[in-house]
Amino acid sequence: MKNAHAKFDLQSRSLFDRLFEPPAVGKMAPVAKVVVYSFLAIWSLFVLFPIYWVIITSFKDAAAVNQGPSYIPFLDFQPTLDAWRVNFTADPFCDMTAIVRQIYLLAHNSVVFVLSPIVSLQPMEPQICKIYLAFTNSVVISIISTLFCVAVGSMAAYALARIQYRPKFGNIMIFVLLIIVVIVATTYAGVPWWVSSTVALALFFFLVRAVGRHFRMSLGNGDILFWMISQRILPPIVVVIPLYVMFQAVRLLDTHLALILLYAVANLPIVVWLMHDFFASLPIELEESAQLDGATRLGIFWEIVMPLTRPGLAATTLLILVLNWNEYLFAVFLSTVKVQTMPIMVAAKNTGEKGVLWWEMCAVTVVMIIPVIIMSVLLTRFISKGVLLGAVKG
Repeated sequence: MKNAHAKFDLQSRSLFDRLFEPPAVGKMAPVAKVVVYSFLAIWSLFVLFPIYWVIITSFKDAAAVNQGPSYIPFLDFQPTLDAWRVNFTADPFCDMTAIVRQIYLLAHNSVVFVLSPIVSLQPMEPQICKIYLAFTNSVVISIISTLFCVAVGSMAAYALARIQYRPKFGNIMIFVLLIIVVIVATTYAGVPWWVSSTVALALFFFLVRAVGRHFRMSLGNGDILFWMISQRILPPIVVVIPLYVMFQAVRLLDTHLALILLYAVANLPIVVWLMHDFFASLPIELEESAQLDGATRLGIFWEIVMPLTRPGLAATTLLILVLNWNEYLFAVFLSTVKVQTMPIMVAAKNTGEKGVLWWEMCAVTVVMIIPVIIMSVLLTRFISKGVLLGAVKG
């Protein structure tokens, strides 16, 4: 027994024990700590080096880029602000007055959009530098579409996790057929979209009440979940042309509303699929106890369920925000001048008349990745919990 106590005495341990055995519970041995932190340092260097390369390239000129790889400013190359000047000062509207004027333009055009069905108002053209316009467009479109997508998707995921649905297959087919009728009437017959949609919605409720009870085949929650996630399996390029025709028919091309709705709908299956797992992992006894105390379903969702799934909600929100921020295909097809986003600006530097202007493209890329990095840093605590939430069962 004395020898056993001596083995765990910190003062009497051998050099081998001190190096390879942990000094206490919850701590690593010195050799293990060196190995782990060495791997972490190598991996961090591997991950951060592309970002570092983009940043230093944005401070190079054509000669520094073409002469070969250089890594350290002031030693391997002389930094310059030429790429930043081209993007921010070469445009005649890149001044403080034009940037401040953009705030007034956004407010004016928002009022015009709301009042356009009532009175005839023309939106004002934003005469500012292209990169600032693209940045503000990306911020507005990404944030609004992310909030809308996460809000609707979270409620849908909670409903699918806690409420059993048995929709009739015949009712679903009636809804799909009416959507096709609305598209045909709007595109080929010239019927206003709001008129055809209202008539189709009224017909749907009438037909469901009249013939819906005669249908026997029904679907379940699992079928609904699989159908929603299957929408992400379809390549986006397949639906670009139909979407372009549809938004052209309703006169929403080159508008913020078109991209906001499209981004939100495109990423809605991801929110539903991810948040469904977080909601399903919560003990249902908490909600049943709240129901016994008289809480409503909506009150349980906002006051009990959402605070408990905050880490998962933060991780899902950041993922959707990154997807919306980096989206290129829909933006390049549905926007022309007014609502061009940052990915289009980066691509424009990659396909210029003078070839690939790496230094200018890197400057735009740095501006593009800054908001995502800031958001990631702010949500780091919630993201780490969200990734691990539900990993341990029982």
